[in-house]
Amino acid sequence: MQVKKNPNADPGKYSFIFFQIGLIVMLSLTYFGLEWKSYQGDDLDKQRVQINSFEQEDVPITQVNTPPPPPPPPPPAMPEIIEVIEDKLDIEETKIESTETNQNEAIEPIAEVEDIAFEEEEEEIEKIPFMLVENIPIYPGCENVKGKDAQKKCMSEKIDAHVQQEFRTYISEQLGLTGFNRIYVIFKIDAKGYVADIRARGPNKQLEEEAIRVVKLLPQMKPGRQRDKPVAVEYSLPIMFEIRESI
Repeated sequence: MQVKKNPNADPGKYSFIFFQIGLIVMLSLTYFGLEWKSYQGDDLDKQRVQINSFEQEDVPITQVNTPPPPPPPPPPAMPEIIEVIEDKLDIEETKIESTETNQNEAIEPIAEVEDIAFEEEEEEIEKIPFMLVENIPIYPGCENVKGKDAQKKCMSEKIDAHVQQEFRTYISEQLGLTGFNRIYVIFKIDAKGYVADIRARGPNKQLEEEAIRVVKLLPQMKPGRQRDKPVAVEYSLPIMFEIRESI
């Protein structure tokens, strides 16, 4: 005998409805679970903050004693006698003469250019340093030397030989000076070739006087020339010698 199922007793017939009901219930429980909040009254901080009013401190008032301003100066004293000056001055009026010419006045003849005499003023050239002059002075015995550099060398050698021959070095021994002695001499060879304006500077006044004496003995030279005119030339001469101590 075969068993037959009752179609009304089939549980799978209402499975979809049960699924929807269960879904609605679960969603409702989830929503209420998320929205539920609980508070614990013991965890609340019930302390009260009390703010006391600040006490106001009285600041003492300091008074500055300012001195009173000085009294204004007294007005100037009135003069006892008032001198009245007359308002009448003698003013000399300046007469302005007319510059217009009159036909009756005689006209002076105009001088010709050839009749006017011109005087040429000579240009004064001051002393020129030895290294800058165009033509240096010529020492006796250097006349035949050609070239400016060769002439300078010849003049320097001649002056050095003159100083070595005339300078009295024993003056330093008498003064007790030893070692190197330097004397700087500056002099001028004027427009006529003579030595002038000699100045010396050294360790001792007697050595300076001796250097001036030696330079005065220099012979007359051919003067230097600047712009084809004889000029004064300034020359510097260092004199150096050594005094050795006696052993």
